[in-house]
Amino acid sequence: MHIKDGFLLRETAGKFIVLPLGGELDLGSLITLNETGAFLWRILEDGASREELLEALLAEYDVDKERAEKDLDALLAKMNAVGVLED
Repeated sequence: MHIKDGFLLRETAGKFIVLPLGGELDLGSLITLNETGAFLWRILEDGASREELLEALLAEYDVDKERAEKDLDALLAKMNAVGVLED
């Protein structure tokens, strides 16, 4: 999976915001990410499987696998809900 064209990650005042390019801005689909979410976003820009994302999380952060899987799945579900990801 990877990030669809037309979405951009920007850091503003220490917050990471996903912005849609062109078209009308729907504030209901606005995504804000923490540092970990931004880390995963950058990996997804080049394409990655869920397993690759999980491996990257476990290598980069001091987190147990169960918690990493739960948080990763929540982030991917949120991104899918607003149409940011494609296979």
